[in-house]
Amino acid sequence: MAFNYDEYLRTKKMPTLWCWGCGDGVILKALIRAIEKLQWNMDDVCVVSGIGCSGRFSSYINCNTIHTTHGRTIAYATGVKLANPDKHVICVSGDGDGLAIGGNHTIHGCRRNIDINHIVVNNFIYGLTNSQTSPTTPQGMWTVTMKRGNIDPTFDACNLAIGAGATFVARETMLDPKKLEKVFVQGLEHNGYSFFDVFSNCHVNLGRKNKMNSAMANLEWIDSITVSKTKFEKMSEEERVGLFPTGVLKHDTTKQEYTDMYKKVQEAHQNKTAVQL
Repeated sequence: MAFNYDEYLRTKKMPTLWCWGCGDGVILKALIRAIEKLQWNMDDVCVVSGIGCSGRFSSYINCNTIHTTHGRTIAYATGVKLANPDKHVICVSGDGDGLAIGGNHTIHGCRRNIDINHIVVNNFIYGLTNSQTSPTTPQGMWTVTMKRGNIDPTFDACNLAIGAGATFVARETMLDPKKLEKVFVQGLEHNGYSFFDVFSNCHVNLGRKNKMNSAMANLEWIDSITVSKTKFEKMSEEERVGLFPTGVLKHDTTKQEYTDMYKKVQEAHQNKTAVQL
């Protein structure tokens, strides 16, 4: 039987406002297929998105949705999850939204290990607002705020998430939707903070201004900077320069989840006893 995407989409919002060739649609479809594979009831799912191209996710997916202010997706998602610990909370942000203005919230979401699924659509640029430098823009690339070439060091979002305490961390690209779907399934099943760094193309506001004049050229560049975790681990330090490993980079099931601990605090308060973590 063919997969019926219409059950998971707000069809009246179609077609999307994303640019032709944008990877956001691929990521949305992979997420929907993962949710379907897990047989989640969409009434039990809440998608929180912020400002930027990725912010459109909450417009197009047919479930409980919140479209928040710039950089505050994890803050809103934390409130939703604490109030509804039995529901599935998915947060979608861009690299600017989730790692720049919202970086502090991302760090503390990871630190708390709250059961939120955080998808960073990483296209290396502030796409919607016309090409400003983001924390993941490669050094040397042209942006409207670094017209002679970006001098800022680039950010490895997965290393940040691992260092901050996230218990599931993965990186994939939209080049292989099946791998992306598989990683989403693994992360969505995980009880704890799941962080997904998903490389995607912005051939309009990054590619064509950096000698990648088509969506395919932008995708070929993404393919050239990614390598499987297995292959990456066999490389020397010199060979790893400029490359990003893909796959599940961390999966820890030993750390307590935040809403589970919060429930213990509530019970201790009701019983007037000390909390036992």
